[in-house]
Amino acid sequence: MPAHDLKLLEDSVRTAGTIARDIFARSCETWNKSDGSPVTEADIAVNTYLNGALRGARPEYAWLSEETEDDKSRFAAHRVFVVDPIDGTLAFVKRRPHFTICVAVVEDERPVSSCVYNPITDECFLAAAGEGAFLNGTRIHVSATESLEGCNMLASKATFSHPRWDQPWPPMHVENPNSIAYRVALVAAGKFDAAITMAELHDWDLAAADLIIREAGGLLTSVDGAEPRYNREDVVQPSALAAGPKLHAVLRSRLDNAPKT
Repeated sequence: MPAHDLKLLEDSVRTAGTIARDIFARSCETWNKSDGSPVTEADIAVNTYLNGALRGARPEYAWLSEETEDDKSRFAAHRVFVVDPIDGTLAFVKRRPHFTICVAVVEDERPVSSCVYNPITDECFLAAAGEGAFLNGTRIHVSATESLEGCNMLASKATFSHPRWDQPWPPMHVENPNSIAYRVALVAAGKFDAAITMAELHDWDLAAADLIIREAGGLLTSVDGAEPRYNREDVVQPSALAAGPKLHAVLRSRLDNAPKT
């Protein structure tokens, strides 16, 4: 049953959060990957700890992580841990409290249990398939907002200022924390109404938050409306749109005219 992994996920991720907080509190080693994106010693330390804690407890589960080379052994397993040890590394580097540690258990290309944890704000989002979503033990639900005007949006402000939109966007309150998973989890908790990113993502950016928002009554799709599938050969996700069902429909209609460049 999906729920039987939740205590393992929460305990492991909270301990990983202690590791991240300790490094966050001091200067840490940072370098760039081959694609130019930053990575820190915290990414590696958290990844190493979670690999040992999670796979030590569930050796039959496979492993897919941003910070581990993919050896494709995951295709031989029934379940796989999908992990982002630090989602929002840029926030971590800039000492902003907007990064999260994310773990999902994926089965048949869908997450069945998950945890998204912000160790600085101590916000722990948990979900298991069919069991609801929770923030620090309290059940959460997406907002009932139906209108774009005045809504609380998580996205890059540049998304809405592109000159090729066929009509201007209405006034919205827009914020842009670096962690994609944190954005989606905040929408799941009703603290914001929607989140959009037009950029390509990866399985580890979305899998944990995907289950949380669905269990909170919301939807997570690409901007084209496709439901994400995980643990495939290609782990790239084209974009993300998260909101309650009614606002999601409004956004989908607007995003059909999204600029292509």
